[in-house]
Amino acid sequence: MSGALAVAGGDAFGAEAWVRSLQLGLGRGWSKAEAAAPAPLSADAAEDALIAAARSGSPQAFSRLVERHQQAVRAFLRRACGDPARADDLAQETFLAAWGRIKRFDGRSSFRSWLCGIAYHKHLGDRRASLRSLKRDGDWAEAQVQSLRAGAADERLALQDAMASLPAEQRAAVALCLAADFSHGEAAAALNLPLGTVKSHVARGRAKLLERLGATDV
Repeated sequence: MSGALAVAGGDAFGAEAWVRSLQLGLGRGWSKAEAAAPAPLSADAAEDALIAAARSGSPQAFSRLVERHQQAVRAFLRRACGDPARADDLAQETFLAAWGRIKRFDGRSSFRSWLCGIAYHKHLGDRRASLRSLKRDGDWAEAQVQSLRAGAADERLALQDAMASLPAEQRAAVALCLAADFSHGEAAAALNLPLGTVKSHVARGRAKLLERLGATDV
């Protein structure tokens, strides 16, 4: 099963393109068409069949679902935690946890939203453990200094540093709606937050990132 769940691929959403999307207010969370006619959250018929087979115990069907959604999960975790290597580990943990909980998936949200919800809670647990470890070892201040120095090196690291400055829930909402192309409704389902809260997090997070990166609305 571990081979079938191996997470591969890269984060194709470059920093420069994402900064541009922040300026333009892109992402499904900002779609005027979607505001008028929200996209349905249910999966297509082929995905429904894979989910049904996975719920019946088929590892092959679940592996197909992993192939479909691993890029979105990894991209979300990279934006959320700012560490590509750790994001890959958390993605692996997310899919292993999802396989163990697959029978609990009830279809009230999209499968992608359900996976990102699991990923978000994995990230929060990992973040709490990391903070405890850093404080215990006395390395927290040094880690912050190194992060700031690295952030000045190039635009990509500057974006990671700016994302890291956002509160956890705000960062997660921004990562889903502006980087992972989630609608506000999908992000609300994934994060288990009210729709209005997600919209507020995205708007405020976007404004903070633009300010932090020295960019302006266009």
